[in-house]
Amino acid sequence: MSVFRYKGSKVWTMDFIFHGQRIRESTGTRSKTLALKIEDKRRRALEEGAAGIRKAQAPRLLSVAADEWLEMKKASLAPRSVQIEKSNLAHVLPELGRKLICDIEARDIARYQQKRIGEDASPKTVNLEIGTLRAILKRAGQWARLQPEVTMLTTHDDIGRAISLEEESALLKGCAQSRSRSLVPFVTLAIETGARYGTIRTLQWGNIDFENRCLKWGKDKTAAGTGRVIPLSQRAFASLNFWATHFPERKPEHYVFPAERYGAGGDVFSPKAYHVDPCKPIGDIKEAWEAARLRAAKILAAKDEEEETEGGAAQAERLEPLACRFHDLRHTAVSRMLNAGVPIAKVAKIVGWSTATMVRMAARYGHFSLNELRGAVECISGAGTETGSLVKSPVLEKEAEATRPN
Repeated sequence: MSVFRYKGSKVWTMDFIFHGQRIRESTGTRSKTLALKIEDKRRRALEEGAAGIRKAQAPRLLSVAADEWLEMKKASLAPRSVQIEKSNLAHVLPELGRKLICDIEARDIARYQQKRIGEDASPKTVNLEIGTLRAILKRAGQWARLQPEVTMLTTHDDIGRAISLEEESALLKGCAQSRSRSLVPFVTLAIETGARYGTIRTLQWGNIDFENRCLKWGKDKTAAGTGRVIPLSQRAFASLNFWATHFPERKPEHYVFPAERYGAGGDVFSPKAYHVDPCKPIGDIKEAWEAARLRAAKILAAKDEEEETEGGAAQAERLEPLACRFHDLRHTAVSRMLNAGVPIAKVAKIVGWSTATMVRMAARYGHFSLNELRGAVECISGAGTETGSLVKSPVLEKEAEATRPN
């Protein structure tokens, strides 16, 4: 029989064999007629699923679909990536969240893009937000109808810059004046290795080989960058060696830049680190970094002044911070290696580029001055050598002689 009732129960239970598997489930009803209909619907649903027929979903609001999608992605995304997706949705949902996903049109997305640009959001940020929306619509089977009409915003790959040696010196001096004692070794390591902020932040002592003067990075943004081993320059090695003296009881699993708080001690303001947790990486250096940039701008302005006057000091107070993002330190490292003639393959190995993207990345991260490019083109003719001597044309010499004034 296909439906039955357990002894003492008034609710009907379905019982049948499907593809060799026994299906026994409660129908949740006391009516046998209704129970038979439920059992028939259950059989049909199983047959359609086995045949690959996808059940059409009822129209849902984008906000509901977004919650379901985010819950599903939590299993495969890193916690930081989940936060990024939530941040993207925090901008998208107030504008489009009350629309049914089947009612969203390309013009709605275009209006959203224009609105975000009007709010001074960068094209790259808006594209990331649209990327999250696209993933939700793809899952609902709605993106294919919109894709031909949706245009992603044009981004600029040359937004980064390489700082000069003079700017670097002022920046490190500004970092040295910070009450955050970790800022100088942190920034020095970024300049000397070209590593990303997050990779440096989570570096552990066990990954530094002081004997062979090298280190192994942990998890990076890309698979090619994760776990790479790089040598340390003399300055990077000296900086880490000195920094290690602050942690005589360090263990391999401890973080190189641990979470710590700062206060002032003594009659004279003297920053002191306290509540150091070596098992937890440093949090955010944004406040200390921004203050160091401002101090660097003042140092450069004071250097430009032949004499320090009150007017000069007042002008320095109104200066903008040094135009240098933390990621520009990576641009700086790459540009200096490329300008020194280091092969792209070696640069890619050091900074963690994949083979497929290293040429494109080199074009993005390579920042060269006109004089540096001039030196490159002079190499073509072998300037300064016998092969680089100027060969003059006799015909052109005669023409020049004829046009020369008496």
